[in-house]
Parts: sequence; C-alpha cells; structure tokens
Amino acid sequence: MYDELSLGEVMLRLDPGEGRIRTAREFRASEGGGEYNVARGLAKCFGLKTAVVTALAKNDVGYLVEELIDAGKVDSQFIVWKDFDGIGRSVRNGLNFTERGFGVRGALGVSDRANTAASQLKVGDVDWEYLFGTLGVRWLHTGGIFAALSETTAEVVIEALKVAKKYGTIVSYDLNYRPSLWSNIGGQAKAQEVNKEIAKYVDVMIGNEEDFTACLGFEIEGNDENLKELDIEGYKRMLDNVAKVYPNFKAIGNTLREVKSATVNDWAAMVWAGGEIYKSRDYKGLEIMDRVGGGDSFASGLIYGLMETQDPQKAVEYGAAHGALAMTTPGDTSMARKAEVEKLMGGGSARVQR
Repeated sequence: MYDELSLGEVMLRLDPGEGRIRTAREFRASEGGGEYNVARGLAKCFGLKTAVVTALAKNDVGYLVEELIDAGKVDSQFIVWKDFDGIGRSVRNGLNFTERGFGVRGALGVSDRANTAASQLKVGDVDWEYLFGTLGVRWLHTGGIFAALSETTAEVVIEALKVAKKYGTIVSYDLNYRPSLWSNIGGQAKAQEVNKEIAKYVDVMIGNEEDFTACLGFEIEGNDENLKELDIEGYKRMLDNVAKVYPNFKAIGNTLREVKSATVNDWAAMVWAGGEIYKSRDYKGLEIMDRVGGGDSFASGLIYGLMETQDPQKAVEYGAAHGALAMTTPGDTSMARKAEVEKLMGGGSARVQR
C-alpha cells in the first residue's frame, strides 16, 4: 500500500524569519521532524505514496500538526493519539524554535520537546504486523533523532525494524546526531551504544560529516577539527571501513558540507554501494536560505533514486540536488518539484523562468 513509511516525532516548528528567536514578535508555523521530512519529500516532490507513524497529544496544537501533515500529502492515519492532561504535565506536543542564521551567525535550534507524546511511544503501541504484513510497505525510514528521545523509542525502532525485515521491507536509518538530545542521557557513549545496536538491522545507512564518528565510532582521516575542510579520500576510506564492519548495509549515504558561512556552503554527497563509491556533482558556494532539513531532503532524494532507478550514481545525484534546493527555501521541508531536481542534476541554471 505504501512506497515509504517514516517513524519519528513531528514537531511544530516556529520560525522568526529573518530575525532572532530572542527578539521575535511573531513566528511562522510549519511542521518538521528528521524522519517525517523524508516522507514528505517523497510525497510532495517525487509523487510517492507515504505515511508517518508518530504520536501527538490530543489538543489543538496536535490537531494543527496533523493538519500540516495532511497538507504535506503524508498519510496521517497511523498517528497514536495520547490524551492531554490540560497543561502538558504528563504529555504534550513538541515545539522547535529555529532561526536560520546568516553570514557569520550560525543557525540556531531551541527544542522544547520533553515529555512529548512521541517520546512516550513504547513497544506494543503500533501494530507493525498489520503495517508490513497486511498493508505492505516498500521502504521504512527512521533515525537517530527519534531513537534518542527516550529509552522506549530506541526499543520501538528495533521492534519496527525487526518486523520490517521479516516482510522484506527495505530499512533506511539517518544517524542524525544531535548532542542536545544525548547530553543528559549518557552523551556520545550512549549514542554509540544505541546506534550500534540499531545498525545491525539497517539496509541503507545515512549520515553527514560527523554522524559516523559520533554515532558509530568511525574516524575520518584528514578532517580539520571544525570540519571547515573535508578530506574526500578520508571519507572514501571511512565508507569502506563501515561496509566491512556492517556487511548488512546495502548502501551508505554520506553528505559533505563545508561551511564557509551560514549562508554559503560547499555541498556534495557520496554513496557506497556494491563495493563502489559514487560521488555527486559539487555544489560549490551554494547560497543557503535555511539549512535545516537539507540532509533529510538528501535522504528522500537518495531513497527515490535507489527505489526507482536502482542506479547509485543517479540516486546520489537526486539526493544532492534535492538537498541543495531544499536549503533555498524556508522551513524543514522541501518545496521543490521533481522537474526542478532533475533540471539541477543536469546542470540547469538559476536563470529566471517566465
């Protein structure tokens, strides 16, 4: 029934636009979440049939998030609704205040997500047998943000992955390391413990410049401390090492971002598949409006390319181009169309169209 299903938290993002959180008088509301953004990109940009498994508190903020999910063409019928206690003492919906950054001022995210409904999901809350066995799902995507929310969410990830594998559903996982999520529950050591266990069930592993080090403990030779310059050969050797340690990985996707400023990045991506490494074209000096969600849009482009073409080179180009376009518009989620992605993949320019 579904091309892709995402498992993860969906928060209400509150964006002060060109200003700062601390001085804002109004915010633009949208939905976002590392895992959900992939389902939305696959639905809105690439036209696939997708759904999300998440949990929301049963109040008007939750209903707003549901409305936004529906507008994103992602099936919301598998939301687990938790009764709201009136003030959010025991359960609530997550808020994500995000400013985009500009020039020398980096982007800033302030999450307000403790005790959320999604963080309280536990084994047995979702009928995975029905989803994967009865309805049928081609691809399951989840990631390290959801796994970090609580002890129980990491268990839910493993529960879902085991049932998905039972029915032949392809599993992808975005490491998506966020220090703020792990700092109070064991830090990087805990992140590695959790992610190394989850990695055993993954077919397609995805990460950025620092994820493979922080979450799986792989060192990347040649990088400077602040990741201002990336050693491409070091990344290739790292991907080969990852593939040896986890022979269950069919493909490994790695985004490459050199931050010149908050608004200018060099951007590219690589994919390991079948013992070979495929690199996208380079997007040097990419001008960025909002970098948040760029990696998620890479993931959805990569997944689309792998599912529809089975060609790793095309897949990494879809991913890099979609990620690049997503960072030219505000919000977590992509506003690109498939034709725009394919035009950029082919070297299309930014000349005005009229």
